[in-house]
Amino acid sequence: MSPPLILAGGGHAHLAVLEDWAANPLPGPLPDIRRLLVTPSRYTAYSGMVPGWMAGIYRADDLLIDLEPLARAACAELRIDRVTGLDADARRLHLASGDVVDFALLSLATGGEADLDGLAPLGPRLLPLRPVAGFLARWPALVDAAKRGEVASLAVVGGGAAGMEIALAAEAALRGCGVAIALVTPPDGLLTGHNPRVRAMAKAELARRGIALHLALATGKADGLALSDGTHVFVDRVIAATGSRAPAWLAQSGLALTRQGFVAIGPDLRSLSHPVIFAAGDLAQRTDRALPRSGVHAVKAGPVLAANLRAALTSAPGSRYTPRRHTLYLLATGDKRAIGSWGPLAFSGRAAWWLKDWIDRSFVGRYRVGKTGCGDPK
Repeated sequence: MSPPLILAGGGHAHLAVLEDWAANPLPGPLPDIRRLLVTPSRYTAYSGMVPGWMAGIYRADDLLIDLEPLARAACAELRIDRVTGLDADARRLHLASGDVVDFALLSLATGGEADLDGLAPLGPRLLPLRPVAGFLARWPALVDAAKRGEVASLAVVGGGAAGMEIALAAEAALRGCGVAIALVTPPDGLLTGHNPRVRAMAKAELARRGIALHLALATGKADGLALSDGTHVFVDRVIAATGSRAPAWLAQSGLALTRQGFVAIGPDLRSLSHPVIFAAGDLAQRTDRALPRSGVHAVKAGPVLAANLRAALTSAPGSRYTPRRHTLYLLATGDKRAIGSWGPLAFSGRAAWWLKDWIDRSFVGRYRVGKTGCGDPK
């Protein structure tokens, strides 16, 4: 059999590719080229709804997308496995199961690894936000422990949008349990890169909800966090919302990488060193312009990735992902309100939450397909 076209990872960008394959036959001399989706789980969680789930606004089913029917509709084989290595020159993908799969064309969207440097000494007190599936499995146990009085303090480490949303969602979920909550952000401040008015609104919301804000770097200790300002914060649990770093296996892949170790790509999302490999999401980094690591860009890049995979099969010109000048950001506060921004504009309240809720539910609903299979009428 000919080597397949492989989608490695069930991330946001690949959802758009599967949708494209389901809607239209692939072009070129091999319209029936094998398609393979490799991902560690049958379900992918929409990360934008995780804080709402923590706060009890959503059920787990509301944010989970079942990849099996989506892959079937796209004429793709779903393989539950995890990427552990890549030989870009030989066009071979190594999997946790021990399988080695040759490929004709490869798209990487496996996500990054949780950046837990310095926090490992916390041991069982540490709850990483990534991988999301692990966090979804462990958060309910933390809530139950808090209700039993076994958790008196919780710190969230991370100064980005995820850190702020997680801290506010935790406060909403644990309200009445007597749990003291703190948010630890880098010294350069909360939500750097965001509209100054949004940052002010976020700080005011944290203060209103009784969440202590520490502007410092954090190092894990057996009993809590040692901060770079000399403070020691004793905590029972720590949620790491510290963003992601490049997967370790990329270093031996043979791909051109950025200084941070991510896959170096251009505006067409293609590897700068290997034209048959594309990459999107947290494990990739543009070399022509700086983009913040945001799920928004992974979602927006999806249709471009789908178009360029098609173009690669026929050697047609590709498309470019050109982000808009302004990006809409909507940050959940855990109580059916949100803080929003569009360029210099900033706003907050229930209307902002309604907009976020509608966008998020629409996104998940878009990728929920029925029992149709490859070649079946939709």
